[in-house]
Amino acid sequence: MPSGLALDKVVLVTGAGGGIGRASAQQFAAQGASHVIVVDIDGEAAAATADGINAAASEPRASAVQVDVTHEAAVAALVDGIVATHGRLDSAFNNAGISDQMSEFHDLDLARWDRMIAVNLTSVFLCMKHELFHMAAAGTGTIVNTSSGAGVVAAPGQPHYTAAKHGVVGLTKAAAQEYARRGIRVNAVLPGSTDTPMIRRFIGDNEEIAKLIASTNIGGRMLTADEVAEVAVWLASDASSMVNGQSLIVDGGGLVR
Repeated sequence: MPSGLALDKVVLVTGAGGGIGRASAQQFAAQGASHVIVVDIDGEAAAATADGINAAASEPRASAVQVDVTHEAAVAALVDGIVATHGRLDSAFNNAGISDQMSEFHDLDLARWDRMIAVNLTSVFLCMKHELFHMAAAGTGTIVNTSSGAGVVAAPGQPHYTAAKHGVVGLTKAAAQEYARRGIRVNAVLPGSTDTPMIRRFIGDNEEIAKLIASTNIGGRMLTADEVAEVAVWLASDASSMVNGQSLIVDGGGLVR
């Protein structure tokens, strides 16, 4: 990756306590971000990510904040606080998300549906709402949202996950269209099966499911979190200056149609 993609940017990353979020926060810092705000509902995990970034730097480059991004007041306080402290918010990677066990459509209860939509879709809306407010005032900014391959094709046994991730693609397009003339770009990254703690919890000890998941990617292996993070950082950077409103699938070609 070319150096300096995130040069001198104040960057917010949600869901950064592990997996793709942690890898992205690390790469933003490595690429020259002036400060990375590491956000996760797990405060200890967020602190571990920030501590790792700071240990590798000559001066503090990251801070950790424990936030439940499904609560609007908490999201508003987070974004307002970033701008108050740093004077601006240049880029945001809205990556927080959850997965769930497979279920037939008629067996999916409303509580599981509500939780999935809240974390994987509503949180993206809330984050964008408050990020866009400040970016519009500044006349510049980039936002990247995490969708999924399930944002373009249905994930078997995951109707609620599929609906949420399709929704993220739609929100991304709507925001990109509305804010392009205000100097803001909004894109989505759609990872294929990626080796993260979240998917490992989903797989458990079932090696057959692990093999099936890996087989959906070209090469028969899961992506690494770093491979997805590289794309997220690029989309947030000036190197992708004319890319807007796009949903970029990162899966080695597994969803080529």
